[in-house]
Amino acid sequence: MAEGVAPASPARRDLSPAWRAGLWLLALVATVLAWAAALAAALWADLGGSEREALAALLLPRAALVVLLALLLPALLAALFVPWWAAWPRAARRLSEQVAIAKSANAAHRMEVQGAPEMRRLASVVDGLAQAHAALHVEMEQRVAEALAKLADETRRLAVLMSQLPQAVLVCNRDGRILLYNARASQLLGSPGAPAPLGLGRPLAGLVDPGALAHAWQQVQRRLQQGDGEVAVTFVTRHAAAGDGTMLLRAQMVPTPAGDGGVAGYLLIVDDITRTVAEQGRRDTLLQRLTEGTRSALGNLRAAAQTLRQYPTMDSSRRERFTAVVHDEAERLAQQLEQALREPVPASGWPLEQVRCGDLMVALQQELGARAGVECRLDAAPGDRWLEVDSHSLVRMLGELGARLASELGVRQLSLELQQQGPFERLDLVWHGAALDPARLASWEAVGGVRDVLDRHGAELWALPEGPSGPQRLCLQLVAARGAGASSVVPPARPVYYDFDLFHQAGQNAQLDDTPLTALAYTVFDTETTGLRPSEGDEIIAIGAVRVVNGRLLEEECLDRRTKPRRPVRASAQAVHGISTAMLEQEPPLEQVLPAFASFAEGTVLVAHNAAFDMRFLELARSRTGITFDQPVLDTLLLSAVVAPGHGEHEHGLEQIALRLGVDVRGRHQALADAVVTAEVLMKLLPLLAERGITTLGQARAASLRVVQARERF
Repeated sequence: MAEGVAPASPARRDLSPAWRAGLWLLALVATVLAWAAALAAALWADLGGSEREALAALLLPRAALVVLLALLLPALLAALFVPWWAAWPRAARRLSEQVAIAKSANAAHRMEVQGAPEMRRLASVVDGLAQAHAALHVEMEQRVAEALAKLADETRRLAVLMSQLPQAVLVCNRDGRILLYNARASQLLGSPGAPAPLGLGRPLAGLVDPGALAHAWQQVQRRLQQGDGEVAVTFVTRHAAAGDGTMLLRAQMVPTPAGDGGVAGYLLIVDDITRTVAEQGRRDTLLQRLTEGTRSALGNLRAAAQTLRQYPTMDSSRRERFTAVVHDEAERLAQQLEQALREPVPASGWPLEQVRCGDLMVALQQELGARAGVECRLDAAPGDRWLEVDSHSLVRMLGELGARLASELGVRQLSLELQQQGPFERLDLVWHGAALDPARLASWEAVGGVRDVLDRHGAELWALPEGPSGPQRLCLQLVAARGAGASSVVPPARPVYYDFDLFHQAGQNAQLDDTPLTALAYTVFDTETTGLRPSEGDEIIAIGAVRVVNGRLLEEECLDRRTKPRRPVRASAQAVHGISTAMLEQEPPLEQVLPAFASFAEGTVLVAHNAAFDMRFLELARSRTGITFDQPVLDTLLLSAVVAPGHGEHEHGLEQIALRLGVDVRGRHQALADAVVTAEVLMKLLPLLAERGITTLGQARAASLRVVQARERF
């Protein structure tokens, strides 16, 4: 099989053509010299004494000539060997590289090989096979396109229905990375002021409270393990919105099944309830204010009315006084009502979720063990009883109190008891040891948001000692839920943006080098600069980036930003990218642009063409911006040299690689356009790397390093 087509072992290190030619030539010279030496030794052994003397007398005066001829032998053999090398092995190597391109990256690629007549005939035959392969490839693509067109038509119809949903819908894998989202989710969570970008493969924890997400996911898993029919969990969390403070969200989490019967991830349905909660809180506060403010006025009115009715014959002066009381109190009531309706009132309401008592007890047991290091025991099963609480904040609050019990009172063991008392549920934390002083408990309530959580639930907290030898109790009284869990499971709907293969994303972790290249998320980027000398003060003036997730180029998720430099753009650089200093006067400085790029690239592998150049500029900007890019980096220039070592260095430019791999080059030397071309080149290179046995990130980095080391040697 031709070299370069057969899969290579990841550990094999191919020698360069120059090294291989030199080794073959060295072996040939050594063989000729060894043969000549053996022949001379045989002749010498066959000669007699006088013949040897005569031969020595003949050759010794001419020893310099013999040595000179021996030294000229390699040059003579090289003159004969190099044309053969150019006509056969080198041409065969180049042909194998072009066959690999036609097979795996660009079916329309044609063979262009120079060499011996036999090699040219072989190239012609292979080119015919490539044309037949290309025709089959086109036919297959046509059939696939027809099937995709039918699927796209169905998807468009479903997308119209999806776009009408008022809720934001997202699907995440088990690691919490976003697999799909609809247009409403993009509007709600993808605002420019959001703390993290919304996109496929990105962590949802960057958009909402990660603690609330983890808590809800634990509840879902617990209910699945228990075989519970009601597995959906509703919770309230926050999203940092742009400009107007904090957005309050109600989310419903529903697990999504996997093909093996397990759980692949979860569906999240999100509503913005900020305004609803504010209005509810305002109504509650108004009602409380009106109730408290009108109590005395109503008492005075009632007393005056009763007096007037009881004494109808009172004199006119006294009647006038009581009438004035009625009038004054009525006016005061009217003013209080008008003022209450006019003044803005902060929201006091907080939506609560219905949670099974058993789920809450298990979550609290885990929180106390993890946060306070306290061993907890559940004394009795609470049965099928429910509470109406904000489970996440309540568990965190009790975890904080447990940590204080451990640190200040030395409590190491707790029992959790839940007792039903009419419309309430009383949760007791029970221990043996030092008693909790009420004054100390009051000081604990004043810090850490404990009082806010209690007020949110209308709950009461008190310490209940049972004598010096009896158990000590910290009691929490909560309102029992009126229903038995009214959560409903909403069936998953087909999304607008989707990629279900991301259910199997490896994610970013310590084993990144063992992750397959096809399973990684990439940020492919390019920069434009004021010049080509970063060490002399040249700076970035434009950054363009796109994302490649699961082998798909997500052009709708892109970044294209310009920045105002501290030095003018060099004329030589402006002639290349067309960006002048005047065009950048109104752009933000790099200190504002680079954090946006860092957020865009978070959790991905960086990819660029000639990446060392771009990374040098990013490294020099660290002192100004404080931004560090420590994720792995791949260079398409080096990867191209890995898959096509027979090509010269000038043949690994971005345009040359794109032409060879059948990638359309557009908008050259514009940051975003170059990033798109580089991303398409990367996707074409991945199957060529796989042909050489390079399938993981670690193998790709090692192969790139070997290219760099080879360049340093030569």
